[in-house]
Amino acid sequence: MSDLRSTPGRLGGPGWVPTAALFRTAALGAGLALAAVLLRRPDLLYLAAPIVLAAALSLGRQAPSRPQAALTLSEDVPFEGGRLEAKVRVIAPGADLVAVAVPVTGWVQPAGGRTGVVAGLPDQGGGLDLSVPLVARRWGRHQVGPAVVTVTAAAGLLRWGPRDLPAQTVRVVPLTDRFDGAADVPQARGAVGVHRSLRPGEGAELAGIRQFGAGDRLRRINWRVSLRAGELHVNDTVAERDAEVVVILDARYDAGASGGIEGAASGVDIGVRAAAALARFYLQLGDRVGLITHGERVLILPAASGRRQLTRLLDALLDVRRPLVLTGEPELLDPVGIDPRALVILLSPLVGATVFDRAATLTRMGHPLVIVDTLPPKATLSVGSPQFDPQWSGLALRVWRMQREARVHRLAELGVPIVAWRGAGSLDAVLRDLARARAAPRVRQ
Repeated sequence: MSDLRSTPGRLGGPGWVPTAALFRTAALGAGLALAAVLLRRPDLLYLAAPIVLAAALSLGRQAPSRPQAALTLSEDVPFEGGRLEAKVRVIAPGADLVAVAVPVTGWVQPAGGRTGVVAGLPDQGGGLDLSVPLVARRWGRHQVGPAVVTVTAAAGLLRWGPRDLPAQTVRVVPLTDRFDGAADVPQARGAVGVHRSLRPGEGAELAGIRQFGAGDRLRRINWRVSLRAGELHVNDTVAERDAEVVVILDARYDAGASGGIEGAASGVDIGVRAAAALARFYLQLGDRVGLITHGERVLILPAASGRRQLTRLLDALLDVRRPLVLTGEPELLDPVGIDPRALVILLSPLVGATVFDRAATLTRMGHPLVIVDTLPPKATLSVGSPQFDPQWSGLALRVWRMQREARVHRLAELGVPIVAWRGAGSLDAVLRDLARARAAPRVRQ
């Protein structure tokens, strides 16, 4: 994912300025010389001479050139909990010491409890590479910097800086919950894939045994059955096809406070990590995956396959966040334009009435639908909305949960499976049930 690396920030900056040490040295030398004249104490000149001579020799050396500095981030895009480096390249011929401070706030912090301050001595050519190891504690786009560079020369008598290098953006991928579930889907209709379809053809899934016919291959002959029956029989298999999966992420509300990779997960954390894991799993199977997110803004990413689609999906998930200001229930678009045979996975905390209406609409339209409940088990509803007043009493919160459970029960009566996200294998049972239901013979009335 080298195409996601940050653009380096560079700075030349103004020239050198005297430091407080130079002013103190000049004042001390001048004061001793003046005292020697006024007090007729020539011995004071012997005290002033070394100070003035040392300062003159330091300033008389080759004048340091104007430093050049650049801030870059390590090329690899980290996952949550992964590490990266903020690298500062400084070229300052004639400099004595280089100090760099990389202030970081939020979810990108110095690794190992260190500070973001490093210093070093330039080489003979004046070049120096300094790095600050960082750890990314939560998915999203985060700012690193601006880095502050300070360079000293002439034994600390001259200073360049402090100067700010422009802040850089790091993309942290939400791919910690690895999903490794079953490959069952209700309808597989593509050209080639790993899912069992309803059509006969070349595949590994046994559909039955039938008599040998014209065009059957010899390698499909079932010799055991043929010997018993006295005539040739062949194994009948079903074709394997790819499928289309549409992930709908409902991030209109959040519940609980995010603690990053090392703490508790909020509702949006669970939804984003689950969406990333599901997208990666189905794309690795060769399926086509699309994404629809409802949060601060609506994003629709058409279904496609391949590694490039995974990169687009992950990049889109980095911008997911709930609306900052809520004056009512946020809008949830009608599910239009979705392939009727696509597997729809709805990730939602199931808050509000609209999400239940949209789920019922998807079911009545014939879409195979699975709902993943992203509400944390012990979440406190603290979103700044009339529907989530943090001053609610425990009784009011219990009443709200009872109303939510009643709506969930009505969806279950429509045949919509609702499961909580628990990582690998969370959807195995419901996907198998959906696949069996689609494959079962239907009675025409």
